[in-house]
Amino acid sequence: MQGRNLADKIDIVPVSGKGELNAFIDLTYRLNANDPNWVPPLRADMVELLTPGRNPFHEHARMQLFLARRDGRDVGRISAHIDELALEQPVEQGMGPGTGNWGLLEAEDEAVAHALMAAAEDWLRGQGMTRSLGPISLSIWEEPGLLTMGHDHPPMVMMGHHNAAYEGWVESAGYEVAKRLLTYDLEVGDGFPSIVNRIVKSGERNEAITIRNVDKGKFAEEAEIIIGILNEAWSKNWGFVPFTETEKAYGAKKLKPIILEGANMIAEVDGEPAAFMISLPDLNEKLKDMNGKLLPFNWAKILWWLRNPQGAGFRVPLMGVVRKYQNTRLASQLAFMMIEYIRRYAVGEHGAKRAEVGWVLEDNKGMIAIADAIAATQNREYRIYTKPL
Repeated sequence: MQGRNLADKIDIVPVSGKGELNAFIDLTYRLNANDPNWVPPLRADMVELLTPGRNPFHEHARMQLFLARRDGRDVGRISAHIDELALEQPVEQGMGPGTGNWGLLEAEDEAVAHALMAAAEDWLRGQGMTRSLGPISLSIWEEPGLLTMGHDHPPMVMMGHHNAAYEGWVESAGYEVAKRLLTYDLEVGDGFPSIVNRIVKSGERNEAITIRNVDKGKFAEEAEIIIGILNEAWSKNWGFVPFTETEKAYGAKKLKPIILEGANMIAEVDGEPAAFMISLPDLNEKLKDMNGKLLPFNWAKILWWLRNPQGAGFRVPLMGVVRKYQNTRLASQLAFMMIEYIRRYAVGEHGAKRAEVGWVLEDNKGMIAIADAIAATQNREYRIYTKPL
């Protein structure tokens, strides 16, 4: 792919070596610098994400990064990658044999975006893939989808934000929507509608139900319970790829510093784990003005803020209910109880005013019904696109 020359003098260069990796990472800061709602990711996190041996995703994946250059200047980037575990999933669940991915797209203009997508497609085709699915950056569990609604406000922690023009550029390259991912915004200060409160009180009278905080003192064991429920609860969902044992340990280590015990719940029924809900303070509120840098003092500012993130918004990125309770009234009751207890904690201890739930698959009727019941409103949409190769 070296030196691929298009009519407008765009060269597509496979990334190799530390210098080009740094250029790949640096480009996102320059291209998004003028977007008031873009939140610069921590540069150290980007290096870790893309480095085999540091991110366990690479233990079961193949990846090639590409830079686009025009007149010797970097003008775009993209990743092409294949998740071997995704290839093993059923086709009807969105992944499956022959499905490769692209992600981390940044481009100065439509011609650059098209050249980059073509390069990613060529690489995937050369690896034997028959379908391109993206953007997924890099795993379905990280930042899947292209933002197509909600550009007027910053994303919450662990959510992406993209140039609004990318939607048209991706679709003009022949991609069709495979799945929409939705997020929901809600005001939390005044509580939820009365029907939700009645359901919560009913659950509190049920002696079989226990809702407890996650215990950070034994967080590895708690993470094992949570991911065990997640792997089972989500196993039939579109896009599902199971966590490996290495990824379980890695994820627990990454999440622990931003976990607040009162904002994370495990529900038990008859003494057995039945559901969980993860809620995170919106770290993006602190990252926004750091330009991706932790040194010399930003790391200390983050740690201090996490001790008591007053006024922070909270995001619920993950919840799950074991399959035997799914599609039952008990599943909804557990969800309402956990989200109400998290709301009480976030408002009472940290003065939270708003929260966000998501992402939620567009056809997840159960979660959408819960969002409607708590008077949440859709505030962002992400799209994952597909194209035959």
